[in-house]
Amino acid sequence: MSKNGAPRIDVPPGAPARESLVLASLIVVAAVANLNLSVANVALPAIGKAFDSSQTALNLVAVGYSLGLAASVLYLGAVGDRHGRKLLLLLGIALSVPACLLAAYAPSDTVLVAARILGGLSAGMAFPTTLALITALWAGPGRTKSIALWSALGGGISMLGPVTAGALLERFYWGSVFLVTLPLAVVALVMALLFVPAHANESTEPVDNLGGILSVLLIAGLVLAINIAALPGQNAVVIGLAVIALAAGAAFFWRQRRAPNPLYDLHVAARRTFWVAACAGIIVYGSMMGSAFISQQYLQNVLDYNPVEAGAAILPLVVMIVLVAPRSARLVETRGARTTLLIGYTFLFLAFAWMLLFWDEDSSYWQIGFAYVLTGIGAGLAGTPASHSLTGSVPVRRAGMASGTADLQRDLGGAIMQSVMGVLLTAGYASAFSAAIAASPESKDVSDQVQSELTKSFSSAEQVARQHPQYADQIVAAARQSFLHGDDRAYTVGLAAIALGALLIFFMFPHRDAERELLGRYYTEDSAAASSAATERPSGPGGPGATGATGA
Repeated sequence: MSKNGAPRIDVPPGAPARESLVLASLIVVAAVANLNLSVANVALPAIGKAFDSSQTALNLVAVGYSLGLAASVLYLGAVGDRHGRKLLLLLGIALSVPACLLAAYAPSDTVLVAARILGGLSAGMAFPTTLALITALWAGPGRTKSIALWSALGGGISMLGPVTAGALLERFYWGSVFLVTLPLAVVALVMALLFVPAHANESTEPVDNLGGILSVLLIAGLVLAINIAALPGQNAVVIGLAVIALAAGAAFFWRQRRAPNPLYDLHVAARRTFWVAACAGIIVYGSMMGSAFISQQYLQNVLDYNPVEAGAAILPLVVMIVLVAPRSARLVETRGARTTLLIGYTFLFLAFAWMLLFWDEDSSYWQIGFAYVLTGIGAGLAGTPASHSLTGSVPVRRAGMASGTADLQRDLGGAIMQSVMGVLLTAGYASAFSAAIAASPESKDVSDQVQSELTKSFSSAEQVARQHPQYADQIVAAARQSFLHGDDRAYTVGLAAIALGALLIFFMFPHRDAERELLGRYYTEDSAAASSAATERPSGPGGPGATGATGA
């Protein structure tokens, strides 16, 4: 029993040998995935100019990495649980190298999108495995602190991506931003090889491959349908993708109810501390990534920041995440996950309200920086309890399920929110520019082809402005106003999502004492199930009967 009389839910080993080196290795591996996730945003205007890309193509470049990661993370998390988390970690880091090279030297935006998806698949091998190993190797307050450091430094490093990318874009071409992680990938590979334990509470159950394939189809179909919805004349494609996603979702649910070794244990997923935390995290990380995606374009397109200034503008968010997340861990221990989540959501709500009200064509930097400060505090507070509740709600042998869901919070949330906000930006921009053209005295002189280029994206409008210098000022001014119209729609939906998430937490997530009681009950149930399984078959070094890490 704990000092306050609540059931004790943590068990040995408490921490692995050489825990500082192990944790540092896992954070560096996560950094490779996080940096690759964020470097594209600041390069989107340059990519648009290089390929004359539509706004939808830019949306797919931004979301492609999250798409690859989110679609594969559940399946690959289960593969790691069964066949070795360290092996999957090393394979993921190794695959990130050719993915980065393909993105850097892509001859078209179509190839670039494919390279981003491949990079996401490599991250799907490595990134979820980092949290699974933390869950398997640490217990008690040590696990909470490790998750807080993993969350803070991982989130902080991901937000350094725009700064680094901006500096590279000042001197080199757009593809240089995708090469920035290569040296770090080499360091991560060496550290993981030397310090990460080879086995840690792995499962002996076979992987549900059919369930894995269905999960990939479900997530990929959903994200692509949202992105393509903004394209004219693509209704049949959108409907087809939506049907694939719905059919795969129904089949996945049916399969998980009947499979002897489900990929995603629905009994565990139904636990309140699990599914509410999962939904809460999806909204938190999705909102943060969606706002970063929109704001990097806003800073360069509307406020005319150069890439370095746009990348550096986000630094307050990085600083606040790193400062706040460790304090969030203490707040989780003293006040519970529910209170910590609600405080974080309050700051995120204020951040989006600020963006909606005070970000316009004449905004000064203090107005930009203050919104990033609020976002960083909110994400720093809410990220730790969301991941902590997930990992605390599952048995260690299913750590891949918890870590996969924690990564889905970031990547499915990011993919969906970036897609939705990107579609709203695209539609809002196009409708506002069309209205501006119709209201112009020169509207009769604008051909259908020119109007299509003007409404396609901000970079296309700039291209038209260069071709028609006598109208350049009018075109750029209209493009900026149209962009603001579109991003207002995007921020409004983000604000609504945060409000709904806060209501879900307030009414559905248990208070501190009830949360501890539930987690204690779950641990008792899972221990009994593990003991029963152990009596039926012997446990090897990586089996469910293992209590710690073996090998190096």
